[in-house]
Amino acid sequence: MKGRLIILLFIALNQNYAQGIFDDKLPTTRQDTLRGSITPERAWWDLTYYHLDIKVEPDKKFICGSNTVGYKVLESNKIIQIDLQKPMNITSVTSKNKELKFTREGNAYFIQLQKKQKKGDVNYIKINYEGFPKEAIRAPWDGGLSWKKDDNDNHFIATSCQGLGASVWWPNKDHMYDEVDSMLISVNIPKHLTNVSNGRLRRVTEHKDNTKTFDWFVTNPINNYGVNINIGDYVNFSEVYKGEKGNLDIDNYVLSYNLEKAKEQFKQVPMMIEAFEHWFGPYPFYEDSFKMVEVPYLGMEHQSSITYGNNYGNGYLGRDLSGSGWGLKFDYIIIHEGGHEWFANNITYKDVADMWVHEGFTCYSENLYVDYFFGKEASAEYVIGTRRGISNKKPIIGQYDVNREGSGDMYSKGANLLHTIRQLAKDDEIWRKTLRGLNKEFYHSTVTTKEIEDYISKSVGIDLTKVFDQYLRDYRIPMFEYKIKNGELSYRWNDVIDGFDMPLEVIVDGKNHLLKPSIEFKKMKINNLYINVDNDYYVFTKDLNIVVNNYN
Repeated sequence: MKGRLIILLFIALNQNYAQGIFDDKLPTTRQDTLRGSITPERAWWDLTYYHLDIKVEPDKKFICGSNTVGYKVLESNKIIQIDLQKPMNITSVTSKNKELKFTREGNAYFIQLQKKQKKGDVNYIKINYEGFPKEAIRAPWDGGLSWKKDDNDNHFIATSCQGLGASVWWPNKDHMYDEVDSMLISVNIPKHLTNVSNGRLRRVTEHKDNTKTFDWFVTNPINNYGVNINIGDYVNFSEVYKGEKGNLDIDNYVLSYNLEKAKEQFKQVPMMIEAFEHWFGPYPFYEDSFKMVEVPYLGMEHQSSITYGNNYGNGYLGRDLSGSGWGLKFDYIIIHEGGHEWFANNITYKDVADMWVHEGFTCYSENLYVDYFFGKEASAEYVIGTRRGISNKKPIIGQYDVNREGSGDMYSKGANLLHTIRQLAKDDEIWRKTLRGLNKEFYHSTVTTKEIEDYISKSVGIDLTKVFDQYLRDYRIPMFEYKIKNGELSYRWNDVIDGFDMPLEVIVDGKNHLLKPSIEFKKMKINNLYINVDNDYYVFTKDLNIVVNNYN
């Protein structure tokens, strides 16, 4: 029992990756709305470019610098919203070397532009800021800056801010619906350290004050929490992977004393890319390369700069979250966070309420990795095993427009929903075509869950509306109730929403049958006293004969 409790604890930790509060009963505030909605001061402009240019002072735990924001005018307006969380402060804002006025409301700044913006124009403002950013105590779950030391007493620093928001450490348009088209990240740090960020390294400039500036450029659109800085005593090793779109540069940055362990453990990186290119289509960021970066916390899906802290071992900190044994065949962080390049970084939710699009699909990617290398039966055992961490107490979909996530069940329950839909699709090639089609249709896009649902329904040729409503918007798992009497099987759905119409595969008299239960009992003749429900469907079952006998 003790071992099971430990495993469930780690499942719970995993399912709170996003630093959010999985409680839809909490009241919302004006700050929740400013953070979580597309306000009028956000809606009129479209992000085109960032240049984040900062100095990091590890001894002081201090950041200062600027962010130059490029934007295209969609509608005429004079006030622009930029977000920066306390205790960080914007010190000045300029446009064409002229200082702009601004006001602050909590974590939102409202900047008054010199004149009304003309539709179609591309303009720039430069935001200067400084401060002591929130320190992450339990990264990545609470978020902020991790100010640590490595075993050689060198500074070891990293950012993690999903849910909490990128504005915890730099000023930006902190809403997921609008991704910046490209970005330059310039980081000045002490000379003996290395900074690793997103995209490709353009240059390293040494300065007379014993510092260096690292310039990283991101060619592809990137979401706000995907931007990161990682600072440490890093060494690099690399390889070239021959993928679906040609040569993909893979760079690995690890602490110097972990080099040999990393060279062995990171052999799984090209394996991960191979499996996911098969299932999901080409890696979405060939232009920006792929990097694994060691950090002083478990890991996170920063775009083209995946962070890693899983102690160079398989499983989730050495544990199999599925209890099936298959979870120890791969490094959870390499595979899970790598899967996020397709679902989170390529396909990105518009609103955090739809976070299952990130986490459900990526949890499911673990299963597909197992499928690719160990077979379909093994993958089924893995994903079914993860059901033990599902609570089914709250819906997966959260509250919209207030930066509120849904239930942590979005991870394993989301994965098991997708595994169930695979059974409904009947044809694995159709299912693979659907997963690849999602990444092509919504390439470098922000999406709503409805867009994802509609695409899957159309691709597999089944109206899955009620299935999605049941598993995403209701907390209950469908209960398949049945009884057998006098050679007759009676069956129905219970604990379901109105109109729930998901078919279910069962074995009756040694043959597979696709039943179509409803809330009303249906009947069929059988010759046996037992039936077997296909465990690949995420449903509960109840033998009413046993229930009746227990009451007698």
